[in-house]
Amino acid sequence: MSQDGRRSARGLIRSHLNDLPPYGAMESVAAVARELGLDVSEISKLDGNENPYGASPKVSAALGGFSDYHVYPDAGQTAVRAAVGRYVGAEPEQIVFGSGSDEMLGMAATLFLDPGDAIVNAPPTFGMYEFLANIHNARLVTVPRREDFALDLPAMERALDEGAKLVYLASPNNPTGNAVQPDEIERLLGHDAVVVIDEAYAEFAGESAVGLMADHGNLIVIRTFSKWAGLAGLRAGYAVVPPDLVEIVWRAKVPYNLSVASEQAILASLDDTDYLLKNVRLVVDERERLRERLAAIDWVRPYPSAGNFVLCEVRGIAASDLRDRLRDRGILLRYFDEPALRNCIRISVGLPRDTDRVVDALSEIGANVG
Repeated sequence: MSQDGRRSARGLIRSHLNDLPPYGAMESVAAVARELGLDVSEISKLDGNENPYGASPKVSAALGGFSDYHVYPDAGQTAVRAAVGRYVGAEPEQIVFGSGSDEMLGMAATLFLDPGDAIVNAPPTFGMYEFLANIHNARLVTVPRREDFALDLPAMERALDEGAKLVYLASPNNPTGNAVQPDEIERLLGHDAVVVIDEAYAEFAGESAVGLMADHGNLIVIRTFSKWAGLAGLRAGYAVVPPDLVEIVWRAKVPYNLSVASEQAILASLDDTDYLLKNVRLVVDERERLRERLAAIDWVRPYPSAGNFVLCEVRGIAASDLRDRLRDRGILLRYFDEPALRNCIRISVGLPRDTDRVVDALSEIGANVG
């Protein structure tokens, strides 16, 4: 009973969740704009790796012209699975959709992890993998990346040989930007464990691990329409799974987990890939321009990136302080201050005017750094 005499469910919660650290979500742009006294259009949102060009115009037309929002979506996801199968070069039966790639990452944990089972994690990387380990009461085996953010493959293989069941790897990696090489993936696939490749940024890198699935039944590839297709707000992610996992995935998956709006947006996006991939190329070109301009600032060290963001080490100022000073100017980005990231910021690639704005602001701030 609680102090006021009411019954409470708090004491029935699974014990390992009581100390679960919260997932660090981004600030609302509207809330930041109100706080700063700015219009939303005056905010450069460079903290979420979203696509600055937005969705295909065909998406708005498809959503506006759709009339069956009162009907449940196709539980078999038939049309979108066929369309995505053609897009990635896999059989439609191997595709399963969810509410964003996060749900698909969680599905892998649901399928393979009992409490106490081990996940191999290679930080610095996407925080969702550690979050999922905590949710599922799994044991997190941390194998830090090397100084250049490359994988420590011998250490990862030792962890797999010692019984770890699951590996999550982002390629390109968030927030460091480097991709995992096919031969590295194949080395890990040679062990008795499931390798999950998170390809949220694959279109910006121009490569995918999906082709390896023909020879490896312990590979799962997770992808999304959030980044390259500009559908982050519609939560449209999918997994490509080996044929012998298809049946159990569909047994374990939540039904109706992809809305009809997301279905229509996916189909419209795949009907306009030329437009969307042209925007991807614009982002890649702007990423390189951003890196070049950042490299000209003597207290900023940008790292190479295959994603739609650039990680930078900063010197002479705390990354948290720099984040706050840029935020006061209406520029939002992420900062990191942990041993593996050494006082870093991550800047999402925006429009050219966003690049100019953030570089100008850094130059102004830099006048007092040192």
